[in-house]
Amino acid sequence: MSDIRVASRYAKSLIELANEKGVLEQVHNDMLLFSKVVSQNRDFELLLTNPIIKPDKKLAVLTSIFGGKVQQMTQMFFDIVTKKNRESVLPFMAAEFEKQYNEFKGIQVVSVNSAAPLAPAQRDHLIKQLTAETGKIIQLKESVDPSLIGGFVLRVGDKQIDSSVKNSLRKLKIDFKDNSYINKL
Repeated sequence: MSDIRVASRYAKSLIELANEKGVLEQVHNDMLLFSKVVSQNRDFELLLTNPIIKPDKKLAVLTSIFGGKVQQMTQMFFDIVTKKNRESVLPFMAAEFEKQYNEFKGIQVVSVNSAAPLAPAQRDHLIKQLTAETGKIIQLKESVDPSLIGGFVLRVGDKQIDSSVKNSLRKLKIDFKDNSYINKL
């Protein structure tokens, strides 16, 4: 079975159980913490994926890092995953958990890349429009890219809207390149 399929099944089970026990928010925070630790520590990620290191050693490392900082359910989840020898898939499980949690809670993650930081009024207007369009709670992730010159690039799910000056100039360049009158000059 592929890692993505395994991650999806484990994440779904964890969400259902955590919701049933009333600790979904805490488990969600635990998975965010786990993802943060994995993204900031390459050695930890390599330890999880290393087939030479025994699962009980990996569980001991997970317990020493997260013991007392995470819900008992999250610690038990780590225990089950390592006993099933699936600890190399844990980072995928955490990412899949976040995705399924957002679906469950009706949250749409939207990334906006703009040439300059968004003003609070622009941010509020964008969130209001996206909420009306999607019918979901919007979680906006902002980034700044001065190379866009002006405008923004918006990503909602698998859709992308590029309203940047950089993209407009690129399209204009293609139009001029394909124009037979310009080529004769």
